[in-house]
Amino acid sequence: DPRAEALTEPRQAAPRLTGLAGKTVGLLDISKPGGNFFLDHLALLLTERYGVAGIVRETKPTFTKPAPDVVIERLVSAGCDAVIEALAD
Repeated sequence: DPRAEALTEPRQAAPRLTGLAGKTVGLLDISKPGGNFFLDHLALLLTERYGVAGIVRETKPTFTKPAPDVVIERLVSAGCDAVIEALAD
């Protein structure tokens, strides 16, 4: 049904960071061609310009499906303060 008339519970937005210095950022590659090049450059910018202390890289097996629980769990267990999901083509 394209009207999406199902009722859903309201959700609270995730807390926002006030800055990136000293934080750990997860970079999730969704497995589209070129995504790794984009994320390599983004990791460099986050570290050099914004003082990010750590970068955690994970990759989905395929861009056509949601990330498996094991991939999400690795980002959570690594202590990521934020995660950026990126794609390219």
